[in-house]
Amino acid sequence: MNRWNVRVEPRGTVSPLLAVLVPLGSVLLALFLGGVFLFLTDQHPGEVYVRMLDVSFGSARGISETLVASTPLVFTGVAAAIAFKLLVWNIGGEGQLYMGAIFAAGAGIAFGGAPPAIALTLVLGAGALGGALFAGVAAVPRVTLGTNEIITTLMLNFVALQLMNYLVFGSFSPWRDPAATNFPQGRPLPDNASLPEIWRRVDLGLVIAVLIALAFWWVIRSTRWGYEIRVTGDSPGTARYAGIGVTRKVLAVFLLSGAAAGLAGAALVAGPVGALEPRSLALNLGFTGIIVAALARLSPLGVIPVAVLLGALNKAGPALQTIRVPSSTVLMLQGLILSLAISGTFLLRHRIIVERKPQTVEEVPA
Repeated sequence: MNRWNVRVEPRGTVSPLLAVLVPLGSVLLALFLGGVFLFLTDQHPGEVYVRMLDVSFGSARGISETLVASTPLVFTGVAAAIAFKLLVWNIGGEGQLYMGAIFAAGAGIAFGGAPPAIALTLVLGAGALGGALFAGVAAVPRVTLGTNEIITTLMLNFVALQLMNYLVFGSFSPWRDPAATNFPQGRPLPDNASLPEIWRRVDLGLVIAVLIALAFWWVIRSTRWGYEIRVTGDSPGTARYAGIGVTRKVLAVFLLSGAAAGLAGAALVAGPVGALEPRSLALNLGFTGIIVAALARLSPLGVIPVAVLLGALNKAGPALQTIRVPSSTVLMLQGLILSLAISGTFLLRHRIIVERKPQTVEEVPA
């Protein structure tokens, strides 16, 4: 007979220190458990982690490559964070990134002869528009018919992937490079439509990503619109009672989330990738953005350092093969970090109380 009661209660206000320590502890615990896994598979955890650290931050080239890998994760992390804060479960950042890349590459090819400032503005604007429109495909049924956005956004990822593949590997289209006769490739963007380089391979996309994150953080924290977003996310019923247009808020946040993910695709095709190249874009960056948002506790400002951490992990993966460690180890670490971050967030907001049931008359020994 079960003699214990288990119940979950909200904690109420969480101290800022604890809000920082829990995500940090999640990362450290994931690294510890990853080290146990490496040890059990005859790998040396210290050697693996030192190698990862050296590759990501041990040289100027390593730092620059880490920042390059972090740039799209800032965009997709912000995209997930602003949606999840309103309890809009946009799992379609991957597809919205692809659609942003398609629109941005099309704009770059069509208007690449314009002055650089105009061409680049059109490329980035087209990327944001493409992501927003594709998010709207799931947003409109969500607000009008009440459909489950998790399913629709998840399935739309595959639609965008196949469309991107078709535009490059299928029949001839403006996105396909006519000079590539051996194997189909995306048409490179003209220099006028490319992001200017700041340091080594780090380009203006990183600055734009950081500014976008800071802008969303300020809007959510300091404006009436952001306050209404927070209220709606905490309690949609309360928001409706207070006269907040929940439907409009959900639609607006959905579109803004898609635009942020679309900007990630635009920054890639106008930056390090340089074309609509499916093999260099299909890297699960949209899904990794969900991990970034979860670790950042849905703070657009917190997304920036977490994106750098995950970018470092992604860059370290291929380098691990030089010491005979599968690059999939990075995926395992990311999975551990996400699982522990979600668990930590739950325990941060709730307390689990275990109490012994009082004995009834029948249970009292004679």
